[in-house]
Amino acid sequence: MALKQILAGLAIVAAVTTIGALAFTVRSRDNTIASLRRALEDEGKNPDSINVPPRVYEPVTVNHFYERRGHKILLSDDTFGQIWLPVLADVPLSEHLLDKMVETDRGRMLSFDDAGNLNALTGADLSEFNNVTDWAALKEDGIDFVMLRLGYRGYGIGTGKLKKDSRFQEYYRCAKEAGLLVGAYFFSQAISEEEAVEEAILAAQMLEGCELDFPVAYDWEIIFHDSEARTDNVPVDVLTDCSIAFCQNIESYGYRSMIYQNKRTTLFKLDMPRLTDYPFWLAEYGDGPTFIYNYDMWQYSCTGQVNGIEGNVDLNLCFKDFSKEGDPIISLPAPAYTPKSEAETTEPQTDETEPDDAEDDETENEAESPDENAGGEQLSEDDAE
Repeated sequence: MALKQILAGLAIVAAVTTIGALAFTVRSRDNTIASLRRALEDEGKNPDSINVPPRVYEPVTVNHFYERRGHKILLSDDTFGQIWLPVLADVPLSEHLLDKMVETDRGRMLSFDDAGNLNALTGADLSEFNNVTDWAALKEDGIDFVMLRLGYRGYGIGTGKLKKDSRFQEYYRCAKEAGLLVGAYFFSQAISEEEAVEEAILAAQMLEGCELDFPVAYDWEIIFHDSEARTDNVPVDVLTDCSIAFCQNIESYGYRSMIYQNKRTTLFKLDMPRLTDYPFWLAEYGDGPTFIYNYDMWQYSCTGQVNGIEGNVDLNLCFKDFSKEGDPIISLPAPAYTPKSEAETTEPQTDETEPDDAEDDETENEAESPDENAGGEQLSEDDAE
């Protein structure tokens, strides 16, 4: 009983103390406010007549945090519709002037610099599936260089065998005799760095005794028309490692290296900041590349027509002369040409991005057999920025 009385007494004391503290606080606040009012009155001001200016609401300049000159990459997707990617700060942007690229009445693309000079060579890439009947006619038809396939790795599940291009040596000899500049490429389906090294070794064996003017390109492609291709789901870091492994190994044999790729696979599957030391060969079909980053060669068509070649052929523009020391930029007198007429020009789309056309993502099927599928040439991307 005594304990309860003691506790009750302590509670009363605490309550009184708290009330006293609150009263002191209020009195202190009142004293402070009263002191302030007296000070204002002493200065001859009426505290009740002080006008507080209304807050002004005006828009401010918005910082959108776009580095790289305000660019962002717009693509289209079946699920999300329009999607965007940030522009990488450590990858050089394209310096090619799209308004200086023109299509001729023959479907050839030409590119000019600000002074009106031609700033790109015209080339074709060839494999055993292209039948060249007259190399002199090819040269006379405005082809400056050729990129010849050395070999390929099959893409079928359970295969992945390495194959040599049966016409490389023949085409190399004929191209040189016709006075054409010559480069090469290897069609890769590597799924590991070790396989990319194997491909580089085979490419070097095929090149033994050859003197190239242009680099050897690493052409790794996704096979869209085969749902069980061995390269499905290759991780980004693995593909980038394969690219570097091929290029470094081919360079160890004394040849220049280059990376070939289409727009979307480059954006989605390559760690581009790791690959800026290598020239880039872009595959994107149309009347002008929408690829935002820099490229040294542009494959713009798979349906080109060239005298001396039967059927369709891939056509390219190259903006550097790799046959000369320092890889100088091309600068040649402007040729006479007939622009493509307005009636033949395709009407441009009005959407911000073009539709995702599956046909433009598929590869051209170069060869198939019951036990081995060979790769084809990667078609372009059709997305707009």
